[in-house]
Amino acid sequence: MRFLTRSLLGLFLTAITIALLAVAGATLKSAIDIRNADEGATRPAEERVFTVRVTTLQPGHIAPVMTAFGEVRTTRRLELRANAAGPIVELAPGFADGTAVTAGQVLVRIDAADAENALGLARAGLREAEAEVRDSDRALDLARDDLAAAEEQARLRAQALERQKDIAGRGLGIAADLEGAELAMSNATQAVLSRRQALAAAEARVDKAATSLEKQGLALAEAERRLAETELRAGFSGVLSGVTAVAGGLVAKNEKLGELIDPDALEVAFRVSTAQFTRLIDGQGDLLPLPVTASLDVFGTNLEATGRLARVDAAVGEGASGRLVFATLDTARGFRPGDFVTLSVVEAPLDGVALIPARAVGADGTILVIGADVRLEAVEADVLRRQGDDVLIRVGALAGREIVVERSALLGAGIKVRPVRNDSASAGQATKAAMVDLTPERRAALISFVEDSNAMPEDAKARVIAKLQAGRVPVEVVERIEARMGG
Repeated sequence: MRFLTRSLLGLFLTAITIALLAVAGATLKSAIDIRNADEGATRPAEERVFTVRVTTLQPGHIAPVMTAFGEVRTTRRLELRANAAGPIVELAPGFADGTAVTAGQVLVRIDAADAENALGLARAGLREAEAEVRDSDRALDLARDDLAAAEEQARLRAQALERQKDIAGRGLGIAADLEGAELAMSNATQAVLSRRQALAAAEARVDKAATSLEKQGLALAEAERRLAETELRAGFSGVLSGVTAVAGGLVAKNEKLGELIDPDALEVAFRVSTAQFTRLIDGQGDLLPLPVTASLDVFGTNLEATGRLARVDAAVGEGASGRLVFATLDTARGFRPGDFVTLSVVEAPLDGVALIPARAVGADGTILVIGADVRLEAVEADVLRRQGDDVLIRVGALAGREIVVERSALLGAGIKVRPVRNDSASAGQATKAAMVDLTPERRAALISFVEDSNAMPEDAKARVIAKLQAGRVPVEVVERIEARMGG
């Protein structure tokens, strides 16, 4: 029984094998027949035509715009330091960061008891010096009168001596009288000398009194200055920053209490490469007063301020390169020192140039021009400037020629294209795509975040809220606000 089962199984497998071989042979024969069959007439392949956007090059008078990034600084900054040591007895109302103060306003008053005592002593010393000056003047007058009297007495003694000598010469007088006259003359001469010494002493006393009066005047001025130093006043109108003083605090001499910043006297410091710097100077190497525009992005609303190039740093600086340039800002509402802004510098205009998209220039520096039979030609482009997503090229012989504005890897010289000269429909779609509808909850959350923000001026808040309250809101504004919200 087992032998019969195995025999039947072997016959079954043999039959299956023969059937598979027959199917394989038939398939192979069919393939050979198809390969050897006549293919018949074939339709020639058509050339592929690409659709491209084009624009016509026209030479123009364009001022290149250089883009740089810099930091806003203030040109007027005053450190508030205590000129006297002692406890603070008075602070200006609202003496805190961000408080606006006026020029000459008293900001801090330090205990002035010691300074007032020193001022009183200096005034008393000045009065003593003035009294000494008066006494020395009177003593000088008396010394002069005393000297005049002694000189007059010496003159009379000299006359008496001459008479005695005349009498003795005629043999009428006696020797005792002549000796007495000579002795009296000697005493008178000694008296004149003594009075002269007294006059010199009186004159020296006058000089000493004048010197003492001058010293006391300086001491009084010093005491008044010390008293004035107990009051710290604002040197100009500005805003307080970095305030550390508190009422009742004990401060040391020259201790820093804060800073006073003028928010209207602002400038921007930005660094450019040496090649860029050569386009900002004239033939003598002096910086040109080119106009600049500083912009600060605040939730999709740009704060802008205009100004001009002012000066360039004298040294490059250790570890730095290029040039550090400063531009003054005319009216910079909403800007604060420390803001990082985008700066646009308008260079001197160039003639015979055109502004085209940077995508129109290939990696090899060529542009694709529409040639004969609507085929592309690769032409070398004379690129003068690169401005963000655009480039500035010199037109030259390409004036009036059409170029491809959006180059791709599929395009090249000799390829036939279909030019598209009007793309208003796609532009309209792009404009629509840049707007978005907001749900009431999402709109309320965005408006609440903007209203609670302390980094925006009130006028900027009003502009952003007006955009958020519109029916359709720009996507860019929504994305920037939600990025700051952490959403």
